[in-house]
Amino acid sequence: MSAVEILTKACEFDQAGRYLEAVKLYEDGIRKLLDICKSETDSTRKQHFHTKAKEYMTRAELLQSKLKTIYSKGEVIDRILIANGSTGNSYKSLFGKYMDNEVKEILIEDTYIREHFQIQNLIMFLELAIKKCKCLKFVKLKTTPADAKSTLDQQQNAFKSIASDLQKRGVVFDVEFSSSMHDREILLGNGFIISVGRGLDMFKPLTNKYSLGMMDYDFRECKETKIDVFRCKKI
Repeated sequence: MSAVEILTKACEFDQAGRYLEAVKLYEDGIRKLLDICKSETDSTRKQHFHTKAKEYMTRAELLQSKLKTIYSKGEVIDRILIANGSTGNSYKSLFGKYMDNEVKEILIEDTYIREHFQIQNLIMFLELAIKKCKCLKFVKLKTTPADAKSTLDQQQNAFKSIASDLQKRGVVFDVEFSSSMHDREILLGNGFIISVGRGLDMFKPLTNKYSLGMMDYDFRECKETKIDVFRCKKI
């Protein structure tokens, strides 16, 4: 898509309340406009593109600020203490009741989505999201990049595969890498924040892969952790 098409779509999503995806489109469109500025030789046109880029930058920054306000933690509506070795704590059992057709966007902030089993956990959560959130259009994952090159390649290839698969279902998957992040939260577009002490990596590995818990994680033993569910503050 051209810069104009991307930014037009960003404005449409902005107006529709699909803020996470709008910010992503604003950023993509601004990059394209700045690239045009670099190659443009006509000074008048160059100034025009530069001015438009600044206008969209201002809007994107305002929207980022609005998102911070929207996702400010409000009251705790549920607190779950998961004991070491306990079962019955699949993502569906824990999070399913907060996921519905009002969810159009999801932001997942999880420090470690690197190793094979951690990526599997992410896919399991996304499967639940696709089933429960029929109007889901955008998922953003914020995580840290893997250290070793082999693991980094696996991580990036996995994310590309997930993005391709979700695209077939009408859902955009965007990944942002941050080396300084520490929060582990899931922000749902219907106004809930799920704060998980261990993030998605809350399950113990199976001692025998051919046992209960291999497919249904309600049978999988958990590590000790705490989950707080907040209702977002109103603007």
